[in-house]
Amino acid sequence: MHKNALGWTIADIKGISPMICTHKIYLEENAKPFREMQRRLNPNMKEVVKNEVIKLLDNGIIYSISDSKCPTQVVPKKFGVTVITNEKNELIPTRTVTGWHMCIDYRKLNSMTRKDHFPLPFMDQILERVAGHEFYCFLDGYSGYNQIEIVLEDQEKTTFTCPFGTFAYRRMPFGLCNAPATFQRCMLSIFSDMVERFLEIFMDDFSVFGDSFDDCLTNLKKVLSRCEEKNLVLNWEKCHFMVTNDIVLGYIVSSKGIKVDKSKIEIIANLPTPKSVKDVRSFLGLAVIISWVLSWDKEKIRNLM
Repeated sequence: MHKNALGWTIADIKGISPMICTHKIYLEENAKPFREMQRRLNPNMKEVVKNEVIKLLDNGIIYSISDSKCPTQVVPKKFGVTVITNEKNELIPTRTVTGWHMCIDYRKLNSMTRKDHFPLPFMDQILERVAGHEFYCFLDGYSGYNQIEIVLEDQEKTTFTCPFGTFAYRRMPFGLCNAPATFQRCMLSIFSDMVERFLEIFMDDFSVFGDSFDDCLTNLKKVLSRCEEKNLVLNWEKCHFMVTNDIVLGYIVSSKGIKVDKSKIEIIANLPTPKSVKDVRSFLGLAVIISWVLSWDKEKIRNLM
């Protein structure tokens, strides 16, 4: 039941209908074409890029293009989460480098693009609405951006080059400015009657909740049914169904409220002593985030401990 809403591989992505949402790249009036020199890739990264290009080509997300006024380059990006044991012998999920994936350097294109000021939801308000329920389902979009089509006349602007050729994106890539706004607008248009009732969406993270098992299950069915109807595919590996707590936007939510993820506490507790101006600035930036957390009322602070 509702199995079409879940994807096992990128080939399961059907693509959201352009009638619902498309991505448009509006350039500033004084924008000028640019061309970047091709960059060298080490053998390991070259193999990563080759596999990624083949995968995207096979699934129609990119296509070969002979030339473009503004080709950009691929760059490596670290990814991975593993579990470590801290001094108290607790298991803590921690972000470490367990692999690499391909990322396109769109900084020049982004600097020339008119910004979309569609408002993203406030994280604290989402957490307030999600916390305090008995059961949850946490869903994740399968390469969410790649499910939204770019208008035909703007696809050339996404061109990138690599040792295997020159390619353009047919669907929205990661790293493109205004992509978050387009995706959030699309999700709100699809789930407008559910958001703030039993569903919260921040980018491609979906939080479904209910005050009882049956209530949550009923809400989940409604969300999955809508996903099938609109061809929105979720990543089954990253979905957690009918749980009593989990991590949302870096915080642990449950029927008891909101708590800070222990991996964040471990990072702060083990911060090295600043030894340069750069280190001090980094610490001050972190301190601003901590002060925002501690600005919550006493009950929330109690939950952080």
